[in-house]
Amino acid sequence: MLNICLFIVGFILAIIGLFFIILYLNLFVIGYTFLEFVYFIIRSIYCDVFFLGLFLIFWSLKRRKKDGLLL
Repeated sequence: MLNICLFIVGFILAIIGLFFIILYLNLFVIGYTFLEFVYFIIRSIYCDVFFLGLFLIFWSLKRRKKDGLLL
């Protein structure tokens, strides 16, 4: 049950982060170069939210090992 909740929360966080990263593509219209865009995205909190969401998704999908057997 915990894995399902972690997956859902991670999915929501990843979607929110990716939404804002795509939304920031409008910076190219006002004259940002690609490197300036990447630097801006890395400094943004939404980049952290995106990677936190991906981490939660992968952590919830990880199989647990017990005595060498996969459960």
